[in-house]
Amino acid sequence: APKAQEGGNQVVRRAVFLDRDGVINQPIVRDGKPYPPDRVEDFEIIPGVSEACRSLKAAGFLLVVVTNQPDVGRGTQTEETVRRMNDVMCAQLPIDHVEVCFAGTDNPRRKPNPGMLVDAARELEIDLKASYMVGDRWRDVDCGRAAGCTTVLIERDYDEALRSQPDLRTPNLIDAARRITALERL
Repeated sequence: APKAQEGGNQVVRRAVFLDRDGVINQPIVRDGKPYPPDRVEDFEIIPGVSEACRSLKAAGFLLVVVTNQPDVGRGTQTEETVRRMNDVMCAQLPIDHVEVCFAGTDNPRRKPNPGMLVDAARELEIDLKASYMVGDRWRDVDCGRAAGCTTVLIERDYDEALRSQPDLRTPNLIDAARRITALERL
């Protein structure tokens, strides 16, 4: 497993936390807002994402997907469909772990709250301060900031404002991976 530093017997790992819809797969944009695909058949990995994930893995990062899927809580999507989309994603990409929040309302695991990152960090022994959160919405930036991660915003033309500024802005995951690995070499 990737490790950043060894202190005594404890191994500390670094991760790149990735939002799913709009970062890994093409979102469905309605009225300027992004949504997950409705059907597994419409789940499409964004070009360059596979290369970006391989690059981040080669740099020693765990890849952890953290995704809000509130449509399940609202009853407009099934857990089974979300699971099948995640299976397609994990079959195509070197993802180490997936955290999903199905809550449609406020919940400590629902982004912008940091619960999914904190839970994954505890389970996988990840150092949040040595990790990155990559997302395409204000919720991802605020979640990463609350968890103590370096935040990376993939800029899209959504009709919503940021609530806090990301550490880095980038047009896509392949550019984000280049910038993260360049920072790690400094």
